[in-house]
Amino acid sequence: MQHFLDTKTINGSHHFYTAESRTLHYAQAGDTTKPLMLFVHGSPGSLSAFTHFLADSVLTANALLIAADRPGFGHAGLGVAEPSLEQQAKMLKPILEKHQNNRPIVLIGHSLGGPVVARMAMDFPDLVDGLVLVAPSIDPNLEPNEMWFRAPLATPFLSWILPRSFRASNEEIYHLKPQLEELKSQWKMISCPVTVVQGGKDSFVPAGNANFAKAELINANVSVVLEPNANHFIPWNRPELIRQAILEFLPDKPAGVYSNE
Repeated sequence: MQHFLDTKTINGSHHFYTAESRTLHYAQAGDTTKPLMLFVHGSPGSLSAFTHFLADSVLTANALLIAADRPGFGHAGLGVAEPSLEQQAKMLKPILEKHQNNRPIVLIGHSLGGPVVARMAMDFPDLVDGLVLVAPSIDPNLEPNEMWFRAPLATPFLSWILPRSFRASNEEIYHLKPQLEELKSQWKMISCPVTVVQGGKDSFVPAGNANFAKAELINANVSVVLEPNANHFIPWNRPELIRQAILEFLPDKPAGVYSNE
């Protein structure tokens, strides 16, 4: 695993910890005295989705960057899903507690990582100072109707035919929509600043999810960055949008970095 960081020219380290009876994993880089930026990937995926941010010299000089493997992915029990957003939030909480003095603490969630970090802000408001939701799957009415094939593949009889990462992905996506419906009444609990980064040509998570965030986050200052030509894969093909959103949260912006306002 250290070789993985070495190949990305990242001066960082790997860490394992136990939470909710699961072994979890994350990689970190940057200044341990600076604000915490925690990256949470989508489905399927792993912390590798964000390693290029951990190699960004401006970010690492001005923040502590941590990319976590969600349960069921990467080195966090590959293939053994945890479909509950509430449980996933609890499993990531120890990272926030360990670095609770690294303020502000900002959570960056892509795709299904979006509702995970939102749930963390709902459940642990004293540990979250800001959110960056990147193409987030948050509006239950915009979730695709895929139950006709996801339900059979979530059964023990058929789940074995899927690769482990897709097995975990199928199970958590299968359980996502009803959880999003239950969360609709809780978005008003989020009061920290929120930036939504959304692509106008996203065929997986429709751009209407950004409108949902604006409508439901009634107690938060919400900024929407809508890139008309971007698709769902913003962390890879438009990383500068996420980078700029992160820099906006830093109390002391690096020289040459200016607000969009």
